[in-house]
This record gives sequence, structure tokens and C-alpha cells, in this order.
Amino acid sequence: MAKDPAVLFYTSDFISGTYTMTDEQVGKYIRLLCLQHQKSRLSEKDMLYICKTYDVDIWCKFDKDDVGYFNVRMDNEGTKRKNYSESRKNNRKPNHMKNICSTYEKHMENENENRDINKDVVKDVVKEKKTKREKFIAPTIQEVHDFAEKEMNGSKDAPDNFFNYYEARGWMMQKTPMKNWKAAYKNWTKNEKQYEAVKGTNQHKSETKSERNERLYRDYGKELNGGKPLPDIFELCKD
Repeated sequence: MAKDPAVLFYTSDFISGTYTMTDEQVGKYIRLLCLQHQKSRLSEKDMLYICKTYDVDIWCKFDKDDVGYFNVRMDNEGTKRKNYSESRKNNRKPNHMKNICSTYEKHMENENENRDINKDVVKDVVKEKKTKREKFIAPTIQEVHDFAEKEMNGSKDAPDNFFNYYEARGWMMQKTPMKNWKAAYKNWTKNEKQYEAVKGTNQHKSETKSERNERLYRDYGKELNGGKPLPDIFELCKD
């Protein structure tokens, strides 16, 4: 079996455990940990080759058994990693697959197999949702009229104008296909009211002062005279 190229490395624990060490000591210490991961045990020659001399701050991080020097935490993490990988391999053997749920997903046993399986799962879920989305069906002009009558919304010409406008554009809203024509119709009638209000305002922007006074006199004269039109003083003035 090839040597596992990786092991869990807890950065916060490492920083707190080397806080009082110099940068040079930290560099030597991390090299010794990496070498232990590859060899399992370190000889005294290995320790001296990297440390150059006996450094109590570094050497105190390692225990010694009959085989050689080792860091207890690194030794435990390597063992846990190895056991986990073995269990995953055994679970995928034919005799064990019968007891595994159909949703079982492979786990990486080697960092060299750098494939993110979760991304594949997400893509499949998104694809499935798109497939389930209902396909848009364009309405008939009668359906638009029936909906407008039910909602009692919009002008008399709104259903025809709405249908003709989007029918000519393939029921596209700018560059996006329409999803809900009923919601689009409600927005259409809402914008129609706003347009008419602005249009009515713009009609009088070009009026002169005298034309405005004449219009106001005629529009509001009936209200002031009990519904009857006031004499056309502007015509009288012309005479």
C-alpha cells in the first residue's frame, strides 16, 4: 500500500504549541513532523541533522520508544487517518456494498485524487430542478381577455395591447423568456396607469400662460357655477 501523502493538521493547536519558539525553531520542528509522517519514527541522526544540535525546546516535543523518536500527536493523527482510509476501502468491497445506503458517496482516500464529488452532486440537483420546472405556455388572446375581466384591471384596450406586444416578441421579456404571463399582465396594467398619468401631465407642458388660464377657466368653471358652463369670457374679449 502506498504511503498516505497527507494528514490532518490543526493550525490553531500548532500555533499555540509553538508560540514561544523562534521562527528558526518552528521551521526545524515542522520539518521533523513531516519526516516522521513519512518514516513513522525518527533516529537520533535525523533529529541532529535537522536541528544541528540538541535544542530542548524542539526535542521536548518528541517521545522515544525502542524504534526511535516520535511526536505523539502526529503519531495519533497518522493512525486515525490510516484506519479511516482502510474502513472506506473495505466498505466499497462487493461483500459490504449490500449494507450501504444507496446515497453513499465516495470519500477521497488520497489527496492526489483531487476531485470534489460534492460539486457533482450539486450540479445534478440543479439540473433536476431545471427539468422539473414547468414549461411556459403562451396564452391565447381570449385567455388574456378572460383574465382581464376577472381581475377588472386595465383599460379596455389593455388585453389586446398586451397580447400583441408580447406575441410579436415571442413572449420574451427583454432577453429572458417569460415565466408567468398573468403576473406580467398585472405589471402591464400598472405601468399603463402610470403612463397615462404622465401622458396627461405632458400634454399641458407646452401651454402658454393664457392657454392654461383658459383651460382652467373652462374645466373648473362648471364646478363653480353649479355644473353650468360659465360665459366664454375669452371669446367676449376677442370681440
